[in-house]
Amino acid sequence: MDMADDFLYAALQVDTGDNDSQSDAVPVRGGTVDLAITHPDPPARVAALPFLAADVGGTFARVALMQAPHDEGREPEVLAYRKLACAQFDGLAALLQSFVDSDAETGVRHCVLACAGHVKDDEVLNDNSPWPIHLSQLRQSMALDHVAVLNDFEALGYALGNGPASGSRLLCGPAARTQGSVLVIGPGTGLGAAVRLPASAGGHVLATEAGQMDFAPGSVRERELLAYLAPHGGYVAYERIVSGPGLLTSYAALCALRGETPRLATPEEVTAAAAACSDAQAVEAVQIFCASLGSFAGSLAMTFMTTGGVYLAGGFLHSMFALLEHSAFEERFLHGRSVRAFLSQVPVWVTEHGRHGVLGAAQWYLRHGVPQGARQASTKR
Repeated sequence: MDMADDFLYAALQVDTGDNDSQSDAVPVRGGTVDLAITHPDPPARVAALPFLAADVGGTFARVALMQAPHDEGREPEVLAYRKLACAQFDGLAALLQSFVDSDAETGVRHCVLACAGHVKDDEVLNDNSPWPIHLSQLRQSMALDHVAVLNDFEALGYALGNGPASGSRLLCGPAARTQGSVLVIGPGTGLGAAVRLPASAGGHVLATEAGQMDFAPGSVRERELLAYLAPHGGYVAYERIVSGPGLLTSYAALCALRGETPRLATPEEVTAAAAACSDAQAVEAVQIFCASLGSFAGSLAMTFMTTGGVYLAGGFLHSMFALLEHSAFEERFLHGRSVRAFLSQVPVWVTEHGRHGVLGAAQWYLRHGVPQGARQASTKR
């Protein structure tokens, strides 16, 4: 299956047919794909019904009750929205049902999920998921007619591909928006990336497994870190360094290299200590994180010629903007030689994750419609 033409999509159906605070409410990377269907004109009855859109990460799930816009060309309407901590629920069905019980006035029969990982048979496979996600179990336990799945960064690509979102901050490069492919990257519990093609190429979003690429050290210290993590050689993914857990891994490794005991236990503690310059290993770990992120982003920007810009998404990066701004990110992003002239014209923005994932998932769902089985079910109901 050509990822330039198809989308990570799984559908199960029956024949019975930001303020991004944790409790705030308002009135799959790569792999095997089971089903890829594009229907540009979903039936009006299905499109008009409110549906769930969920952006499910390793730590938080952002859930919204959505409805198709009344005016063509506008964004889907957000009827209700919450950010929920995954650890507070036994599974995805319990999390989504909690949202439905508190925020949906009527029953919901359709759902689109933006998830890291990929679909194999009935399961969304993801190393960072807090619990297994089995699509048939989810559909049956919530009495859903239809569940669609797309990659989480594919969803972000649809939401962020039309220019800087409100609250975005320019990290480097020119502020003027240009046309072309757009790259979305997000280090969080894992490391995701997707590319949105320009409108002239169809405006499709390509999900990637870029976070699983081999880490390439760009300094002597990073070579020492890599040797510590893989003393006998072998595979070390970028995600092992450039993510929240990766920052903590680097910090612990640097402490070990200095013969010291780590005293910080979370990525947030590491970034706070680095900002306060109260822990030398935390400062160095953040420096390596930012520099490595720059190399990673620059390499992907070169690969996809992303003249439309690069978006670094997520609250994790947004909260450490000052550290990024004063790091080696830009120098490492620019790389060297002739490609530097190209990369210097690529704007890099840092943006909050916020509701972008659920909005992008909803846009994708409405744009590509529902499978034929769901169409038939909707006419029988």
